[in-house]
Amino acid sequence: MNAPSTPAQLAAIGHHINGRKTSGEGARVMPVFNPALGVPVAQVALASVEEVNSAVAAADAAFPAWAETAPLKRARIFFKFKELLETHHEALAALITREHGKVLSDARGEVVRGIEVVEFATGIPHLLRGEFTDQISSGIDAWSMRQPLGVCAGVTPFNFPVMVPMWMFPMAIACGNTFVLKPSERDPSPSLMLADLLQEAGLPKGVFNVVQGDKVAVDALLHHPKVAGLSFVGSTPIAQYIYETGAKMGKRVQALGGAKNHLVVMPDADLDQAVDALIGAAYGSAGERCMAISVAVAVGSVADQLVERLAPRVRALKVLDGTDAAAEMGPVVTAQHRQRILDYIEHGSSQGARLVVDGRGLSVPGREAGFFLGGTLFDHVTPEMKIYREEIFGPVLCIVRVPDFKAAVELINAHEFGNGVSLFTQDGATAREFARHIQVGMVGINVPIPVPMAFHSFGGWKKSLFGDQHAYGMEGVRFYTRYKAVMQRWGNSIGKGAEFVMPTAK
Repeated sequence: MNAPSTPAQLAAIGHHINGRKTSGEGARVMPVFNPALGVPVAQVALASVEEVNSAVAAADAAFPAWAETAPLKRARIFFKFKELLETHHEALAALITREHGKVLSDARGEVVRGIEVVEFATGIPHLLRGEFTDQISSGIDAWSMRQPLGVCAGVTPFNFPVMVPMWMFPMAIACGNTFVLKPSERDPSPSLMLADLLQEAGLPKGVFNVVQGDKVAVDALLHHPKVAGLSFVGSTPIAQYIYETGAKMGKRVQALGGAKNHLVVMPDADLDQAVDALIGAAYGSAGERCMAISVAVAVGSVADQLVERLAPRVRALKVLDGTDAAAEMGPVVTAQHRQRILDYIEHGSSQGARLVVDGRGLSVPGREAGFFLGGTLFDHVTPEMKIYREEIFGPVLCIVRVPDFKAAVELINAHEFGNGVSLFTQDGATAREFARHIQVGMVGINVPIPVPMAFHSFGGWKKSLFGDQHAYGMEGVRFYTRYKAVMQRWGNSIGKGAEFVMPTAK
């Protein structure tokens, strides 16, 4: 397969502002790679402050009419959008694989999880219902309502270029807000396809806008006075920066950060089930998931058996171009990220962890320039090691041995991240104790990747989340709306003179 490699041949990827595509001519650009080939296949324009301002202005102009649109009419647009997503499911998945590298079956699954949030958003007429109390005092009634914030923005990562944006904008827009999306510059094309499908579904121009870009665009959104709320998913240092900067500017901010997800294997666990879970959760999408399992906690006598069963499975992983139907794992997203993972593997070896399976040096025939790594497995990892403390975001699984259940819980609770965790056991009492006492936002019991469905909400604890609300679900409705309480009195109860005491029910 030949791919264009010179700037003159590369397709240009621009922005979607106020219902039309803009090329960003004259802008700064950067290459977009096909990670399996290791060559650029497009170049993306990086938005200037002026272009971000144009997108926000378009969203701000569209807000009053959209906020006044009946929730039922908003819902009908999302019903149509869902239909279009299903029609173009395969094309969206192919775009993800082309620019991210994950296997096509995984890309299809990503689109499905995004569609589920759209399905939830179609229920917005019910989700926005307030509460009413008749006669809270003599002649006075009270009710509550939820109203949109205004212009909202989303800054999303490379690892889920369809699903994570759809954690945000369907909820925001269904609630009556307008939206500006800043997707990852690594895989920008799916965002423009989403914009096209929203427009085809009948969304008015300016309600959804896309600006490609880097830190310049992010800072422009953070500092723009018309941006009322901003959602982010990415690394913890950037999440903290986004949260602190946005909060300082008076914005509502929801910033999801990094992870170091553990899977605890108890001595009574079904080992075949646990090994299957670890292989899929640690090496699926080359470990480039915020909910990937990167630490297996082997409790007591189970450790040797676990390593013995894992090692041949890791060596046998089918690492291929993500478009190959036989592929179980594709490349990582960039050459720079591949080098970062290689550096972590070197750290692990130098700090004393036992390198059971070494994924370095893998070459895929016909894709020798691709950004490939094999699966890597470390044993005897300790909490002091860099590969345990930090998020690697690659196909590297660390095994930590602990003597008992109590030590496993203490180990996990001591980590600075608290995104996701899993326990494999056949004992209900152990599972209940684990779910109640583990200090992590999302918990799986015999489920390796406990990503909540759309009608629940996604989010971690500790340094995995900065902000008060998790993503999508009812947490999303609360994040993208303001609560308003109304009290009302009519008729003969008015005009009885001034009252100088705090009103009470009487």
